[in-house]
Amino acid sequence: MILFPAIDIKDGKVVRLTQGDYNQVTEYNENPVKHASEWAKKGTRWLHIVDLDAAKAGAPVNRDIIAAIAKTSGLKVQVGGGIRSLEMAADYLESGVSRVIVGTRAVEDPLFLGELSENFPGQVALGLDTKDGKIAVQGWTESTDLTVQEFLNEAPLKNIACLIFTDIAKDGMLQGPNLKALKAVLEISPIPVIASGGISQIKDLQDLRVLNHHNLLGVIVGKALYEGCFTLEEAIEAIEAASREK
Repeated sequence: MILFPAIDIKDGKVVRLTQGDYNQVTEYNENPVKHASEWAKKGTRWLHIVDLDAAKAGAPVNRDIIAAIAKTSGLKVQVGGGIRSLEMAADYLESGVSRVIVGTRAVEDPLFLGELSENFPGQVALGLDTKDGKIAVQGWTESTDLTVQEFLNEAPLKNIACLIFTDIAKDGMLQGPNLKALKAVLEISPIPVIASGGISQIKDLQDLRVLNHHNLLGVIVGKALYEGCFTLEEAIEAIEAASREK
């Protein structure tokens, strides 16, 4: 299981939203590049970055900041938020990003997902975020009538690296992950899954370990780190302990 510390960027700063609400923003750092470098020194190997401005605009807003992180941090970076064209995905990957995440455009146009993964095999993650069991799009501001299973049944998933699954109701709430929903997705997904949303304590990471599911690739941790619920070093140790037990 891989740990993915999260950096959400809005107006050029490191922030977190509560349940994806752009009106509930907490700012944590004015310098995302420096923040990423500090986390690299503490031992993480990956970063999960979301351009919140781009998620709403449908066009890159904080692209230069993200490219600087990819070039200077020495970390593998996966990026989401407003990636809705082959050109945008190519630009990110050419700038040093390891993996691009597509959600809205993939849900609205599954053929685009297939085209993207064909052009960039193994470098594309599918992001599916749910609210009340239905997939949400447009930076979580709009809901669809699709469930994760309904979408996965029809989606072109060849060459897709992984699925990032987020329960929006849990995101930023520090109340623990929705293990029931996660387990259901792990069972039906034909590709590896990264869990996202709700991690609030080391026990939550241990609970994921208890699931012991072969399809669980990793976990994204955000607000718990920023609020000091545990340190990045403690999270890394918990993840590594899980790996040693397998």
